[in-house]
Amino acid sequence: MNSSFVSRLSVRNIVLMGLLIALNIVVSKFLSFGIWSVRISFTFVIVFFMSYWFGPLLGAIGAACADIVGTLIFGGLGGYFAGFTVSAFLGALVYGILFYKKDITLVRSIIAVLINIFLVDALMNTYWISLLYHANFWAIFPMRFIKELLMIPVQIILLYAIGKNKTLAGLVKRIN
Repeated sequence: MNSSFVSRLSVRNIVLMGLLIALNIVVSKFLSFGIWSVRISFTFVIVFFMSYWFGPLLGAIGAACADIVGTLIFGGLGGYFAGFTVSAFLGALVYGILFYKKDITLVRSIIAVLINIFLVDALMNTYWISLLYHANFWAIFPMRFIKELLMIPVQIILLYAIGKNKTLAGLVKRIN
């Protein structure tokens, strides 16, 4: 196993990742709103921190764990569905690839948001919802797509602003 991967698994970092997973679950279950096919949540900020601080693989594992544990604890309308875990994993992987040990730039923020919004949220998650609820993909896609378009500027501004925060950037040095 890669020594840099193992060296990031200190007790402090495991605890921090556990706290981020718990925070992701709380925000996802209690601070998001919408209906079954369209939900607005700010969990992307927590997933960003997981991937920015711990890298693509650990961030993706953390996001997948948050999805699994959150669903097992609180359930969901359709129960646990592995497709959403794949989406959580891939979304965090994108953030990790674009931000881990790299400068936060507006261009990187835009690329990360556009990949996650269009590929993961609009396409993959809509497909998972259509499978899970036996709904027609094209019947729910337009409404979800509009919601995703509205979230693009919100996510870009938040990721860029949070990524440029000096206090949070200083935490990266303590984690790595």
